[in-house]
Amino acid sequence: MAATEAMKARRFEEIVLPHLNMAYNLARWLSRSDQDAQDIVQEAYLRAYKFFDGCHGEDARAWLLAIVRNTTYTWLQQNREHVKNTPFDEEVHGLDSEGSATLINQADNNPEAILARNDDKRQINQSLEQLPLEFREILVLRELENLSYKEIAIVAGIPIGTVMSRLARGRKMLLEYLARINEGVK
Repeated sequence: MAATEAMKARRFEEIVLPHLNMAYNLARWLSRSDQDAQDIVQEAYLRAYKFFDGCHGEDARAWLLAIVRNTTYTWLQQNREHVKNTPFDEEVHGLDSEGSATLINQADNNPEAILARNDDKRQINQSLEQLPLEFREILVLRELENLSYKEIAIVAGIPIGTVMSRLARGRKMLLEYLARINEGVK
């Protein structure tokens, strides 16, 4: 019995633990809070371990992220008022926090380029934060975590066609938010 449990724990470490950063990043973007994301990921990993026999190892990443997503939504339902009242915080959602959007090439490292790049990141993060949750989660999974449409469909529990339409609409809304920010800068 103990040997079986030890084998399960070792297999869990090999298959699921490598995706810890990805799980945290998804929870953080959905919850908009570093502290809450840590709690959510801890709860999700406990659930994942409990139901690890249901993971067949073929696509552990999608399986785990579906658990993280469901745990996050459960958490959001229980704490919705708190989430609605959480404003954008530069310290939490800003430039140097782990898991921030890094969509910009970092080849040039002169001070002016670094400043411009940091401003772009801030604008992208701020725009991403403004997206409705169902679009933000799809964009995070696709653009930041590089999941395929099929994997996103598994994680979100929706058809691939819905993934594609939410991705297109999310990208369009993100561009609109970015344009508004840029209009405010001028």
